[in-house]
Amino acid sequence: MWLNLNFQDANSPSMEHMIFFHDHSMTLMIFIMSLILFILIKLSWKFSSFTKSMKSEIMEMIWTIIPIFILILLALPSMKILYLFEEEFSSPLLSIKILGNQWFWNYEYPEFNNISFDSYINKTFSPSILSLLDTDTRMIIPYKIHSRLLISSKDVIHSWSIPNLGIKIDAIPGRMNQTNIFPNRPGIFFGNCMEICGENHSSMPISLEVTNIKNFSWWLKNI
Repeated sequence: MWLNLNFQDANSPSMEHMIFFHDHSMTLMIFIMSLILFILIKLSWKFSSFTKSMKSEIMEMIWTIIPIFILILLALPSMKILYLFEEEFSSPLLSIKILGNQWFWNYEYPEFNNISFDSYINKTFSPSILSLLDTDTRMIIPYKIHSRLLISSKDVIHSWSIPNLGIKIDAIPGRMNQTNIFPNRPGIFFGNCMEICGENHSSMPISLEVTNIKNFSWWLKNI
């Protein structure tokens, strides 16, 4: 049960940084809550003496410096992560177009003769796959290669999301959004549309297969 309260295993540098920043923020929050709890206990036990000590000039300086220090500890890692996101993925080696439809996804590989296919929900039950999260045709990319995703929609707003990769980006009609991924390891990863796009919103799963470059080349030749 406790494992379900944590993030899914990260499979990209961006998700690893986000998990680190989450843990870093939680540590600061625990420190703040512990400090406030300590002050409340002191006030309840020794109200008069503790109140006098809190009104001193030194304590006023401490109460001014501590929040500034905490804000700096939050700002520096977040700014570093934003900078790394922009710099690390500036030169992708592979581009993939993703179009949201009611209610399926369309994938296109412009750099490989515009290979295109539709991805529908796989309603066939199998113990080896996650029920209602797999698709009949999976999107496939090689791992340890910078890939750029160009995402849009043909009808209504959708949202392409895979938690393991730390990706959640809206697919908006008439607008092309982009993001970059760099998978660290092979495997099959699942996601879903995160926008309420209609009555079959739950029928827009995303299944991504991350493989080595040899299997990726074979897949391109045989699709």
